[in-house]
Amino acid sequence: MSDKKVQTAFPLTEIAQVCLIVKDLEKTVENFYHIFGVGPWSFYTYGKPLVKQMTKGGKPAEYKMRVALSNIGPLRIELIQVLEGDSIYQEFIDEHGYGVHHFGLLVDNMQDALQRAENAGFVMIQDGAGFGLDGDGHYAYLNTEDKIGVTLELIERPKRRQKPEKIYPPQKEL
Repeated sequence: MSDKKVQTAFPLTEIAQVCLIVKDLEKTVENFYHIFGVGPWSFYTYGKPLVKQMTKGGKPAEYKMRVALSNIGPLRIELIQVLEGDSIYQEFIDEHGYGVHHFGLLVDNMQDALQRAENAGFVMIQDGAGFGLDGDGHYAYLNTEDKIGVTLELIERPKRRQKPEKIYPPQKEL
């Protein structure tokens, strides 16, 4: 094996998130918690009004999903249950069934990252922005499934996140 750095069009250095599309969010979270000890889980409903701007295929879109987030060490696990609308999540279910949908990559500057992705030949297929307390936060999916078997998501996390709708298991009051 060579120690030479390979010049790449779109360097992949760290996967920060793995997402699974699930049929029953509550049951899957309970299984992760009771079988594997993964938790606590924070629940959100992504769609309007939480996500201020959404597109699919470069056009305005409205879709809604319920999301649960937790960590296994430094790796964030995201579970998504589709609720409504035309989305890449529903397309995935229709084509593959439920399972691993995407790997998430953290970015500091979404516009920069999208430009680098475009220069590497990847098109943004869906995104959402404005879900942080200060109107920041942006996620964008790239058309990478045909190249590597999974979709890549660029994630510019908000500085301050909205309060979760629910936490599982319920946290005891101090």
